[in-house]
Amino acid sequence: MIILTGNDLKTGAVTWWNGADWSLYVDDAVDVGEQAEEILAREEALRRVNVPYSIQATREDDGKVRPAHIKDRIRALGPTVRPDLTLKPQSPEAIDWVI
Repeated sequence: MIILTGNDLKTGAVTWWNGADWSLYVDDAVDVGEQAEEILAREEALRRVNVPYSIQATREDDGKVRPAHIKDRIRALGPTVRPDLTLKPQSPEAIDWVI
């Protein structure tokens, strides 16, 4: 599975391509397959995200997306030294602090 990630240009938040737009939640990421470069070029031109790139990932049996590299797993969850600052799954409060 190949997914896309980057940082929101306005807020700096880590974002994941969901097939139509960028989401704060890695579990919303979709497999872009061979379309990665085309989508990346288009999104970079639109300047909605900063330095978007493709990564390897897997979708677990429970539907959760797991980036292959530890760096991107950390990016998906937030700071490892302050669990109180991590992005909670689909949490309205988490969206409020990012926006």
